[in-house]
Amino acid sequence: MGFVSGLQCRECKRQYEAQPIYVCEFCFGPLEAVYDYDKIRSHLTREKIQSRAANLWRYLELLPIEGEPRVGLDSGCTPLVEAKNLAKAIGVKRLYVKDDTVVHPTLSFKDRVVSVALTRAAEFGFDTVACASTGNLAHSVSAHGARAGFNRFIFIPASLETSKIVASLVYEPNLIAVDGNYDDVNRLCSEIANKYKWAFVNINIRPYYAEGSKTLGFEIIEQLGWRAPDNVIVPCASGSLLTKVWKSFKEFKQIGIIDELNTRVFAAQPLGCNPIVKAIKDKTDIIRPVKPDTVAKSLAIGNPADGFYALKVVEETNGYGEDVTDDEIIDGMKLLARTEGIFAETAGGVTVAVTKKLVQKGIIGEDELTVICVTGNGLKTKEALAGHTGEPHYISPKLASFEEVLAKIKAK
Repeated sequence: MGFVSGLQCRECKRQYEAQPIYVCEFCFGPLEAVYDYDKIRSHLTREKIQSRAANLWRYLELLPIEGEPRVGLDSGCTPLVEAKNLAKAIGVKRLYVKDDTVVHPTLSFKDRVVSVALTRAAEFGFDTVACASTGNLAHSVSAHGARAGFNRFIFIPASLETSKIVASLVYEPNLIAVDGNYDDVNRLCSEIANKYKWAFVNINIRPYYAEGSKTLGFEIIEQLGWRAPDNVIVPCASGSLLTKVWKSFKEFKQIGIIDELNTRVFAAQPLGCNPIVKAIKDKTDIIRPVKPDTVAKSLAIGNPADGFYALKVVEETNGYGEDVTDDEIIDGMKLLARTEGIFAETAGGVTVAVTKKLVQKGIIGEDELTVICVTGNGLKTKEALAGHTGEPHYISPKLASFEEVLAKIKAK
């Protein structure tokens, strides 16, 4: 028996049973999983967490399933890299990268949310899973769904990078490429979800799916020696990841896993799709939809479902939001690779570039402990680097040819 007590409307607070529903029937607000924290407090300890297998389910009591985990038994527990070289490059002393470029099996944080969503979908008795995606979620639902034996329908914008399309097709789902942007795809999927009895992970299963993001935050605190960072920078598409990282920190505080919580949460977006950051800078709680135009396609959601709640987290934590150009994103990707040997996708370039800008503006202090969330692998978006890297040195298979090139390299 799980510790989730049901669902609750994030607006009117009306309670619902834990079912595959996602909208309040009274005020149409979004639903969120709620837990019996008193019961969890008496059951979950640091020692119990550390005694468990190194996967995302080590925080089982704070995840919204009823029985045993069925999906993602090898997912989670990614490195928290002390980024000394990057810290020096951007002018801070204590900087860490939460490196979700290596999540098993599809190399993005979406493996966390999908593990929870598909476990819950199986508990509800669904035989078909589906999603609307800009790429990473498509890969994860395709892969995890294949291993778990689900039928899979994956809906993506037709303009998605070729590498991301191939990375879904290899798992042989039913891949549907829609002529439109992500928001068009998502609207279509909402119509389909109303007609077909499928588990759409980011629609009717969303209250459970979204909770998987908390495991990233739980891991950060555990890996820092059971303390919360001073600052955390989170890339924003729908805004859900940012809200769930903060929820994870608060839950650990509520059940006594940590004693203090003074973290500031920062939203990072590309300038070409920045509705959340723009609202933060304009000091308004109105999220105005935009038409995405950015190299960071995994963040290209112009009408973010959790944008309002992301704003509230930033406000609650005295955080801020910042956006960066496509050129700054590319520079961020290259800087992270050059200093720490981590090849992140474009969303990682966003968080690195935003962190650099926040430090330059004096918003983040050099002595504060800061964590950058890097959420996906650079092999997914290598097209973005076309024309932005150096070229190989071409030589003939002769020592003299090599030494000619070596002399040029040394002369630089």
